[in-house]
Amino acid sequence: MKRALTLLAILLLCAGPALAQQQGGLPAVTVTNLPQGGQQWSVSLQVLLLMSAITLLPAALLAMTAFTRIIIVMALLRQALGTGATPSNQVLIGLSLFLTAFVMAPVLDRAWAAGIAPYLDGSLPLDAAFSAALEPFRGFMLANVRENDLMLFTRLAGVESWASPEEVRFPVLVAAFLTSELRTAFEIGFLLFVPFVVIDLVVASILMSMGMMMMSPMLVSAPFKILLFVLVDGWALVVGSLAASFKVAGT
Repeated sequence: MKRALTLLAILLLCAGPALAQQQGGLPAVTVTNLPQGGQQWSVSLQVLLLMSAITLLPAALLAMTAFTRIIIVMALLRQALGTGATPSNQVLIGLSLFLTAFVMAPVLDRAWAAGIAPYLDGSLPLDAAFSAALEPFRGFMLANVRENDLMLFTRLAGVESWASPEEVRFPVLVAAFLTSELRTAFEIGFLLFVPFVVIDLVVASILMSMGMMMMSPMLVSAPFKILLFVLVDGWALVVGSLAASFKVAGT
């Protein structure tokens, strides 16, 4: 990926003289200060930055959205059920992605309206549009971050405290939010494990009392766990509870 980005940058820089001749001698990669404030970047530089940003989308999906909590809970649920690789990783990731899109829909709508749409209309420069598009994600993370985690990374950043939530540095907020999501996901996973562990203990006790110590309790308890999960409509409960566990600022 780094080689591809380097090659793209070289191609853009090499195409600069040709583009300059077509544009009346103007350089292809420029940053122009606007009279009303802000900066206007040339098309070549915008394309380069856009291609670089695309490579960061997976990291942004993991660190700034609901995806981390959802995928960890789904993986722990599959392990608690004892069904091995069923549902498969592709199914769990697909379900997690669509559930993440559902949870993040209000945030994405506000990011589009505040930053992306004005940039496409030409009413906002790239840097201002980027900052405006990040604000809804900042509000989402602030609404779901644990105060203890935020204070921990605040101290690690060498800051005593923040005068207001708007002054929290973005890297500090992302790190605290991701740590909070990991804790919350494991808390939910623990609660999901409890009833299935009880079933395993009951089945193991019955097998031992019957002298069937050579039979695996996991093999016998698996159908009962699946039956219990289906009877209580477990998938709907888990998905609905996960979607309701997030707070979206402004909604």
